[in-house]
Amino acid sequence: MAQDLTRDLMDLIERGRDRQLRLAVTGLSRAGKTAFLTSLVDQLRHSGLEARLDLLSAAREGRLLGAQRVAQQDLGVPRFPFDQARATLEETPPRWPEPTRGISELRLKIRYRPARQAWLRPETTELTLDLFDYPGEWLLDLPLLEHDYLSWSQAQFAEAGPARQSMLASFYAEVEDLTPDAEVDEARLAAISEHYAEGLRAAREAGFSDLQPGRFLLPGELQGAPVLQFFPLPGLAEQDAETLDRLPDASVYAQLAKRFAYYQSHIVRPFYREHFRRFDRQIVLVDVLGALNAGPERFEDLSRALTRLMQSFNYGQRSLFSRLFTPRIDRLAIAATKADHVTPEQHQHLVALLEALLAEPLKNLKYANIPVKALSLASIRATEAREVSHQGRNTPALKGTTLDGEPLLTFPGEVPARLPTADFWTRQGFDFIAFRPQQTAPGALPHIRMDAALEWLIGDKLT
Repeated sequence: MAQDLTRDLMDLIERGRDRQLRLAVTGLSRAGKTAFLTSLVDQLRHSGLEARLDLLSAAREGRLLGAQRVAQQDLGVPRFPFDQARATLEETPPRWPEPTRGISELRLKIRYRPARQAWLRPETTELTLDLFDYPGEWLLDLPLLEHDYLSWSQAQFAEAGPARQSMLASFYAEVEDLTPDAEVDEARLAAISEHYAEGLRAAREAGFSDLQPGRFLLPGELQGAPVLQFFPLPGLAEQDAETLDRLPDASVYAQLAKRFAYYQSHIVRPFYREHFRRFDRQIVLVDVLGALNAGPERFEDLSRALTRLMQSFNYGQRSLFSRLFTPRIDRLAIAATKADHVTPEQHQHLVALLEALLAEPLKNLKYANIPVKALSLASIRATEAREVSHQGRNTPALKGTTLDGEPLLTFPGEVPARLPTADFWTRQGFDFIAFRPQQTAPGALPHIRMDAALEWLIGDKLT
């Protein structure tokens, strides 16, 4: 107990001195959070040595001395598996790290020389950086807090397009004749819930993002619990809310609404309260290329999911009081990942497309005077840029190895600099190919613009 109090007091002092920063690495499933965190830790550990961090001013000026992992504050949360993730990249053949399955965190002590020496100021100083990781699937539940069961249920049916409806066909068949006032059959509720979960999992595999509830996709210890045995009911748009609320407790509607409310209060709110309200800075990772490759319905689905997600976070300017007691995210980066899967001249288009995809949230952030930066990056570079001669002209290309182990030289196509038009989808002029990571040599992991991300997220604290 005394050790816990001492640690908490030291953290409070460090926050008051602005020497501690909590960084949330946010992204939906397959956006590359695990790869980003692995690379971030690896770059900082190698800083001053092999790491290529020219866009991070403290590194460029030779002031960044390095970083070490130290004991984290919350001993009840697993440590981010950096060593395991790094080891998979060193295998023969190399593999991508396993995706996130639960909450984890990691604390770094970053040591650097201040840019300006002053009287009584130490020659070197430290910044404590707390990093947080969590499944992208669970993020999808944060916008759910804006609903009650009736409005959520209506939204799930109203927003499902043809492709998503086809994946939920067995669920639709099961609920077609289920009325709100029907008497509850626990076994049938459980069976229908599983049909719904199977449809969500199929939609995720097909590239959809806006899928709720998120715990249906990655239930963990809640597998089989009644709290995960609910689903949207069809036909509620024609129902009167007061009439529905008067239905007996033994009705299907009353039981589903009860489980929905329990899910909100016991699963979603504690997750938000215990983790997201404590962050100082945030990077939102977006797999724009995957959605672009999957087609218009999935691309629109990603836009809707990201817009709702970003409305759930607490953005605001930091003061001494807010640093100590009510932390708010005061600086934000949004990053299109897997930039190494397109040729370099397409990177600027990738950033422009990301900004177009998040146009409304970005307007709101700028209006609130929250510094935000959009960029493209590759946390762990998997390809090399090449030029090939074609019909007497040099054409940009990528050289890499597919997940199946086949060497490949390809031009994946042009990334639109604005939201795709119907003509783009008709041509389907982009072909996203997944590559395995490069065989890792000793030293820091190869990357694209990880140093730019670090400069924006922590560079001002290393002065």
